[in-house]
Amino acid sequence: MPEGQTCCGQPAWSAGNRPLAVDLAKKAIAELEGYDHVVIPSGSCADQIRNVYPQLLADDPHWAPRARALAGRSHELTSFLVDVARMESAAPEFAGSVTYHDSCKGLRGLGIKRQPRELLAKVRGLSLEEMADCEECCGFGGAFSVKFGAVSTQIVDRKCEAIAAVGADAVVGGDLGCLINIEGRLRRRGDETTRVLHIAEVLAGGDDC
Repeated sequence: MPEGQTCCGQPAWSAGNRPLAVDLAKKAIAELEGYDHVVIPSGSCADQIRNVYPQLLADDPHWAPRARALAGRSHELTSFLVDVARMESAAPEFAGSVTYHDSCKGLRGLGIKRQPRELLAKVRGLSLEEMADCEECCGFGGAFSVKFGAVSTQIVDRKCEAIAAVGADAVVGGDLGCLINIEGRLRRRGDETTRVLHIAEVLAGGDDC
């Protein structure tokens, strides 16, 4: 992990600050382009590097080919484990049920749907209970949740209600922004028991995650 790496620039991009997004894209490319694969544990960041960087730098003859090359070697974590590394071995045990939230950027930007479910199916003792509208936005949307807080709250309330209805021990996801938003709202609604976990925690830690 390059010690100097910082934000991928997605918040700046979604807020309309193109110059800052360009600067951060160039910084990230310079730090990451020397690796065979770049594995990213958040769908929104992976989408930014894979889909936005080539657009953002398309008119720059020096940076455009570097952006495209990095995009081709960058992978969201579950996609890397399933589609590139072909992970076959069973993961540690997880005693309980989980429900999975499909993040907007991972699902719509990267086509991440089956990969996390294939990985969760390998976890001994884990039961996957699909919530209603699992593909529906959690309301975070980067700068959207700041600019339109009331609307964002109504959206995440719908997500919390779907999580509560399925009765799982934990809600699991692959986008850190979504997980922060969902956990924050669950706790403010008084739910102190439903665990909110990144899928990497489940795969690596089981009951100790």
